[in-house]
Amino acid sequence: MKMKNHFLYIALVFVGLFVSCKKEEVEKPKVTYETTSKVKPQVAVDSNQIEVADLPINMEGTNFLIHPIGVMSSKGKGIKSSYDSEESFTVSNYGEYQITGYLKNLKFQEIGKDTIYALTDKQILIETATYLKTVADKSKQQLLVYSLTDMDTNKDGKLDSNDIKSLYISTISGQKFTKLSVDFQELIDWKVIESKNLLYFRSIEDTNKNGEFDAEDSLQYHFINLLDKDWKVNRYKPI
Repeated sequence: MKMKNHFLYIALVFVGLFVSCKKEEVEKPKVTYETTSKVKPQVAVDSNQIEVADLPINMEGTNFLIHPIGVMSSKGKGIKSSYDSEESFTVSNYGEYQITGYLKNLKFQEIGKDTIYALTDKQILIETATYLKTVADKSKQQLLVYSLTDMDTNKDGKLDSNDIKSLYISTISGQKFTKLSVDFQELIDWKVIESKNLLYFRSIEDTNKNGEFDAEDSLQYHFINLLDKDWKVNRYKPI
């Protein structure tokens, strides 16, 4: 009987440790505050990652090719992309004027020219790049809007979906790559009011500095005029 109790105790300890580990993994904060300075944490380059470019994409009505750039891991058997769960050389997906994936960069090429150049030289992780087709049809402004990660906010040494997501914009050529959301504020969503050429977005600020975004934090509301050359961000208060 004592032996059974002993094994039961050991089993409960292991279960407790497992649950604790899983809970810690799930509840890992998106922001880790080590100092009061807001210096963007640096991410080390992973030598096991191999850059791969998908075949180029041409958004309808534009004169540029977009080359999605992702990474693949050379660890283990074969090569595995950061986007596909299966072993694959594909790093992105395209549909409805939107490129999706976990992309290290985008490269641009004007049709008829040989030069290919990068969107940015900074470390980022692009989740979506959306062409504002309806805005282009009405205002002739050919723009791309991005949701991406640009900081290792939880300081785990890598950029991934566990870090804060930000909102950016650029021209269809990749020029004027501009951040719209504020550092250390998590992007919630965005939408375009086509008739007014306005882009609205919401973000949330970790006002209580607990590393999580929850009901105790402050929602921030912003908009920009897409026809504005400088894309000035304006705050508004609907509530």
